[in-house]
Amino acid sequence: MKSKKIVKITTGVLVFLTLPSLLLFGFLYFKYNEELPEGIQGKEADDLAYKMLEALNHEAFENTNYIEWTFKRKHYYKWRKNKNTCDVYWKEYKVTLDLNDASQNKAFVHSFKVMDTKLSSQLIEKATKYYNNDSFWLIAPYKVFDKGTERRLVNLENNKKALLVTYTSGGTTPGDSYLWHLDNAGKPTSFQMWVDILPIDGLKATWDDWVTTESGAQLPNFHKFGVFGLEITHIKGTK
Repeated sequence: MKSKKIVKITTGVLVFLTLPSLLLFGFLYFKYNEELPEGIQGKEADDLAYKMLEALNHEAFENTNYIEWTFKRKHYYKWRKNKNTCDVYWKEYKVTLDLNDASQNKAFVHSFKVMDTKLSSQLIEKATKYYNNDSFWLIAPYKVFDKGTERRLVNLENNKKALLVTYTSGGTTPGDSYLWHLDNAGKPTSFQMWVDILPIDGLKATWDDWVTTESGAQLPNFHKFGVFGLEITHIKGTK
């Protein structure tokens, strides 16, 4: 009898804790979940992508040699863009990533180089995932012509056009797709996401809080993502 009572209480607690979450997920799923839209590849899609890059002063970004930023007040980056290396900082850790040659990656704890191979590999793997995710939230519009990308023109119900970009390779989660919504000048205002790490397809995040760096590159300070906010601070960009 005692064991049955314990099982009953445990089941009740689990239902009490999980039911609201399940109901919330169900509400959000039916409210926001969307199928990946169909689009057309070709010149019109590429032209819209070029229009977006022009609106963001892509040339200034290309001529930017150094960028630093902090993501969600947790991860701090010093990216030597011209050398394609980046120092990633969090907690007491620092990892120097060589984005051209992974054999040159190094991990540090309290400024001391990590000599343990297993720990070093774990820290490097974590830093790489941080960099792939956090840099994407900073520079995604500039990556629409990266190797392995596919661009499609999507006609929306409001007679506007949007740019669907699919990453068939590279990054941490290849196969992800993003639908860019642009203003009349071609500047991004938001994108919708069809990505493996999100259980709901088509969720939207804003790209509407832009700053111009010393080098002239335009980068976002903040993204509104549902009820959440993704804050990017201490942005610097120099030639």
